[in-house]
Amino acid sequence: MQRKFTLGLTLGILAASISLSSLVFAQTATDEIAKYREMIADGNPSELYEAAGEDLWKTPAGPKNATLEKCDLGLGPGVVKGAAAQLPRYFKDTNKVQDLESRLMTCMQKLQGRNPQEMVDAPFQKGPKKDMEAIVAYVVTLSKGDKIKVSTNHPKEKEMYELGKRAFYFQGGPMDFSCASCHGEDGKRIRLQDLPNLTTQKGAALGWGYWPAYRVSSGQFWTMQQRLNDCYRQQRFPFPIYASDLTIALSMYMAKNANGGTVETPGLKR
Repeated sequence: MQRKFTLGLTLGILAASISLSSLVFAQTATDEIAKYREMIADGNPSELYEAAGEDLWKTPAGPKNATLEKCDLGLGPGVVKGAAAQLPRYFKDTNKVQDLESRLMTCMQKLQGRNPQEMVDAPFQKGPKKDMEAIVAYVVTLSKGDKIKVSTNHPKEKEMYELGKRAFYFQGGPMDFSCASCHGEDGKRIRLQDLPNLTTQKGAALGWGYWPAYRVSSGQFWTMQQRLNDCYRQQRFPFPIYASDLTIALSMYMAKNANGGTVETPGLKR
């Protein structure tokens, strides 16, 4: 009996030691990742995308051989400064709530004569979407440091927010996951990645406020549409259609929850 008790106590102490060691290792690794991000923050590779995006914004393109300089992102034709901080929002000309990427598609269609379906069908990081990613980097940079201020005053904005909330909590797929499975509570992480609680203002500001972002692990700039696409991949869900109401609704839910936070995009992620 004494031997069993001693063995059980030893195994208990060993398990506790392993658990504590794992926590210490995880925290140390997280701290080192934070230091690495801080080291390269001044030279964020997103700057290369921003420069390319500015060129694309000002260069005539499409069947109409026009620039995007008269694009209305919600603050008036051609006004880019601060626009991303107030998106998604309702646009009267389309009678829709649009996020940054879907609104840019509208501008490309109206001003340049480009077919939006080409953007929807293109793979991420290639062709038309590669240009879109650069333009997004340019636009969001001009809101950096601004306060997130997303409205739900219009009925369609309220409707989109509620749709986004339902989508956030919807569980399904082979793993019975939802967005809330990872982002609905404080203190969660996947491997060494801390997961913000997007149901709170603080967590939503940390999540929404730092995307789009440059991902060090892939060496690519990711827009929010690509971020959401990858979230659905990890949930083992079918990929959402690019710039669909579903993705815009989820963005509206996160952005509205993040109101009062600061735009820190382009962010720098692992």
